[in-house]
Amino acid sequence: MGENKAEKRFREIPADLKRLEQYFKDRVGLGTSFDIGHRKLVILKSEIHIYYVNGLCDTQFIVELLKELVNLNEKEKPSESLPEIIENRLVHESVEHVKTFDELVDQVLSGLVGIVIEGEKQAMIVDVRSYPGREPEEPDTEKVVRGSRDGYVENMIVNTALTRRRIRDERLRFEMIKVGERSKTDVAIGYIDGVANPQLVDTVKKELNNIHIDGISMADKTVEEFLLKQGYNPYPLVRYTERADVGSIHLLEGHVLIFIDTSPSVMIAPATFIHHMQHAEEYRQSPAVGTFVRWTRFLGIWVSIFLLPLWFLYAMEPSLLPEKLAYIGPNKESDIPLIIQILIADLGIEFLRIAAIHTPTPLSTAMGLIAAVLIGQIAVDVGLFHSEVILYVSIAAIGTFSTPSYELSVANKIFRMLLLICVAIFKAPGFIVGVTIYLLFLISLRPLNAPYLWPILPFNPIALFQIFMRRPVPGSLLRPSIVRPRNRVRQRPGESEK
Repeated sequence: MGENKAEKRFREIPADLKRLEQYFKDRVGLGTSFDIGHRKLVILKSEIHIYYVNGLCDTQFIVELLKELVNLNEKEKPSESLPEIIENRLVHESVEHVKTFDELVDQVLSGLVGIVIEGEKQAMIVDVRSYPGREPEEPDTEKVVRGSRDGYVENMIVNTALTRRRIRDERLRFEMIKVGERSKTDVAIGYIDGVANPQLVDTVKKELNNIHIDGISMADKTVEEFLLKQGYNPYPLVRYTERADVGSIHLLEGHVLIFIDTSPSVMIAPATFIHHMQHAEEYRQSPAVGTFVRWTRFLGIWVSIFLLPLWFLYAMEPSLLPEKLAYIGPNKESDIPLIIQILIADLGIEFLRIAAIHTPTPLSTAMGLIAAVLIGQIAVDVGLFHSEVILYVSIAAIGTFSTPSYELSVANKIFRMLLLICVAIFKAPGFIVGVTIYLLFLISLRPLNAPYLWPILPFNPIALFQIFMRRPVPGSLLRPSIVRPRNRVRQRPGESEK
């Protein structure tokens, strides 16, 4: 009970600045943490305290603010309207007022400056944030031949600015929510009012507000697991992008974007299986070239899932092969079962991928050459692998790398290995049943109430045609129905959305 009463006393900012300073020492670490800054000034015979965090503030702005405040002693006379005088001299575009300790501390620890005047039970907050980070650059995982070379970074303010630069609509909204009891990470929901489905926006807000955890240092992935209750489902239920043009086009379609401070990846919701198969390159080329690139990518994704299990099935059941394809399959017996060879080779490629992530770039290139030339060839020469095993595993791996979504490629690989095990145990029935269970599993997914296999199930012939044929932009007059947009028809010249 004593602690609760003490907490209640500290809810409001006290008029006595000594109590405020003591609170910062006890609760925030003033005097202990070297990066907590504190200045005391006497302005027009009244004491003023200034609180900030070194490293999160722009020092030049703080110096300018201090100069303006100190000059008041020479240019102004003591007055009862001191708060108004000081506020008018705060030469900054963003000044807010807060009345509680929690708000003051949250803002200061977020990189803002808190100014408290003796006798006033409120604080002025000045936004002088200057977060450390890198400049916008093209994402490594979403490169295009032609197109913009800027991309989202770890600074959410920069990310929202990159989006507004592409969509200068007064109805574009970015609503801020703090997530994490200790981290208090800034999370912003981006959508276009009048286009996005209000129920979708409300659902995302509700789920974000229901996240109760110490912190979300892993940012987007932690939020996804809370937002969509993913569990052990390997398939991605939201789409990630680091490209501002990709995020902007999804906003125009009626999707909701979720920006998380410290993460360069922006979440796009809702997302279907097809969304993870798309890439910006398709829309940076002509419709014919974009369609060709899309078909090639779809073929690569199909190969990454089904080619290896099919070849393994035919190798085990040569009678299923047509006479003209009888050459498929190993020509000689091996002491190592074929399924073991495939799994070892498939896991070996995964070892190389993981090793490449943790290895500096110059060394990873040399490592890949050694693995491909020496390990692979020697393994075939000594009889550990059949040469066809290496061939088909490599083709499946190329299909995996051609998948635009990294999360989808890994999920497809997990299913491929499970399907291989089903074929090894049950042969042809195992393949049929495994594929059926796989499809039923995908059908059952409804992230944010959106069917995961749309537009195949539920069947939408027009949308399905647009997926297989990249239509010219002037001919794409309707927004995707999967997001249930409030305005289904895209903006036409001379018209305005109501």
